[in-house]
Amino acid sequence: MPVNKNELRISMSEHQKADRDIQGAGGGGTNGTYLSYDNPALTASSDTIHNFRSRNDSSYLGSNDFIVIDNTKKRNTFAETIKSALPWTQKKLRNSCTRKKLFRRLPILSWLPRYNSECAVGDIVAGITVGLTVIPQALAYSNIAGLSTVYGLYSSFLGPFVYIFLGSCKDVPVGPSAISALMTFQATAGYGPEHAILLSFLTGVVMLLMGLFGLGFLIDFVSGPVSSGFTSAVALIIVTSQVKDVLGIRASGNTFIETWKSLFSDIHNTRVWDAALGIVCIAVLLILRIVGTLKFKPKQGEEITSFKKLVNKFAWLIGTARNAILVIICGFIGYSFCLNGEPPFKLIGHVPQGLPSVKVPPFGFEKTVNGTTISYSFGQMVSNLGSGIIVVPLIGILENIAVCKAFANGKMVDSTQEFIAIGVSNIANSFVQGFPSTGSLSRSAVNNSSGVRTPLGGLYTCVLVILALLFFTPYFYYIPKATLAGIIIAAVIFMVEVKVVKPMWRSKKSDLVLGFATFIACLVLALEIGILVGIGINMLFILYHAARPKITVEKLVSKENNEYLMLTPDRCLIFPSVDYVRNLVTKHSLRQGIPVVIDCSHIYGADYTAATVIEILTQDFAARDQPLFFYNLKPSVCSVFEGLSPKDFFVFYNEDHIDQLLKERSYVKKEREILSA
Repeated sequence: MPVNKNELRISMSEHQKADRDIQGAGGGGTNGTYLSYDNPALTASSDTIHNFRSRNDSSYLGSNDFIVIDNTKKRNTFAETIKSALPWTQKKLRNSCTRKKLFRRLPILSWLPRYNSECAVGDIVAGITVGLTVIPQALAYSNIAGLSTVYGLYSSFLGPFVYIFLGSCKDVPVGPSAISALMTFQATAGYGPEHAILLSFLTGVVMLLMGLFGLGFLIDFVSGPVSSGFTSAVALIIVTSQVKDVLGIRASGNTFIETWKSLFSDIHNTRVWDAALGIVCIAVLLILRIVGTLKFKPKQGEEITSFKKLVNKFAWLIGTARNAILVIICGFIGYSFCLNGEPPFKLIGHVPQGLPSVKVPPFGFEKTVNGTTISYSFGQMVSNLGSGIIVVPLIGILENIAVCKAFANGKMVDSTQEFIAIGVSNIANSFVQGFPSTGSLSRSAVNNSSGVRTPLGGLYTCVLVILALLFFTPYFYYIPKATLAGIIIAAVIFMVEVKVVKPMWRSKKSDLVLGFATFIACLVLALEIGILVGIGINMLFILYHAARPKITVEKLVSKENNEYLMLTPDRCLIFPSVDYVRNLVTKHSLRQGIPVVIDCSHIYGADYTAATVIEILTQDFAARDQPLFFYNLKPSVCSVFEGLSPKDFFVFYNEDHIDQLLKERSYVKKEREILSA
């Protein structure tokens, strides 16, 4: 029976028919009737080529409608364009003003009506406990940021208050963290508190805009290995930055190597009292940390006694409030030395008393240095901050989302709402002279273990910090710098993620290489460049995997004992991979010299470059009279390949029909020979 070369019939399985039907008329859809369709560019392809329909058949698939475009119509004016956009704007505003959206953007409306005395007790205990933790940490983190100690306190009271209304995670206590302080130090580069305050404002604006425009996907480009390498490097850099206060010497530097060079250059000036006090503080903090984890457990079959419960609670309290306890004790030691003359170790010195004045962030300022007045415009300040305007918000929200996920207990984390909450908190901080802040993992753990019930626990933390600013700052004068340095070191050494090395090695060794590359880059280079290097290497890994798909090669035998080669790519065909796939297909086909079937079950997408390579591939096979078939090709991918009208393009959807296809291909070949003769 003669074959109509201008027509093609594709036999589909049920799920493939459904896929094609979804496309609708004009896109390969069938409107419920699964019939053949014509393509003048294709020869013949299917499990059967009988009973083809002609073009004048009323059941011919695809839309015969056409659209007439009037190019003589005048372009819309600006006013008309604005007017045409009004319905869309009104629809968006209506969707934004629904009750559901309001409750999502103001989470306090969800939990406040259900608030009771039990929640209040849990929040009070947790809020006070976190407050006792954040005050010494805030004093210490100011030192990391290169600012006066009071700025850490300024950054610790308004953020938790704002988060009460906008925060979606009860365990997040907003405030300064080790990472945000170090990023602030590297961004401001010693320009002073004005730049740090402006950075807080711009960080908040960037976070807020990212939340409003749904740009939270950007943090997805920071993979687990990159994040682990970055966090571990940050921990070592922070430890390095505090060694100078433990030893009582002078040192500076923006990178790990620069700081250590500076330390070695002045290490001969080490102060024995500072070093001794710093080492003892670190040891005491580590011991108290262990004490906090000790628990009396009842014997099997017995209930724990009240005394043991009391001891467990006391041990937990000692471990949780260890920073505050150490600061108080060392403050008394410093005060006692001051009563008898000059103390043998360095103290943090004067801390301004009272709340900060509420004012607009500095969008330009003047300062006098050695009798010379230096003016900074807003543009100059932004230029000085450089890439920190983008990197600080991204790292801050990455840290905050990690905290939310750690305590989500399987619930979904609303990243967009966290962008908005932390963004508004940083904007508010900038009006009270605070530097960039975010959620802290260490304080979140304290908050969670203290039994916090709602974000209202942040109110009591806020009150405690305000009380410290109003009444206790004169006593902060006597706190030794070595003590604050010991607090930081004892906290951040656990940020070095050694525990992920072994499972990462077992899981995927290339991820470990990526983590170490990020780790080394962050130590050698500036942090923002280091993490960009890690992300760039990660992208290269992804592109390499996209360009080198795995291809399974099988030599199979059909029911009628016909041998054929089955090649199965494991991913989509896009421009980086198509030449690689073509070379492999050509290599194995020439080596075996038998019909080739490409299993397209895993190919869910293709592009123009892939279509051109498929066209060349079909021509190569046709030139050497070697059959080439495509099995289980998705309709959407098929339409991409058809765009170039390839010849000898055969598609089928049932493996049992391979023998019939080979017979038909043999018949077509003979017919061509007759026609050419």
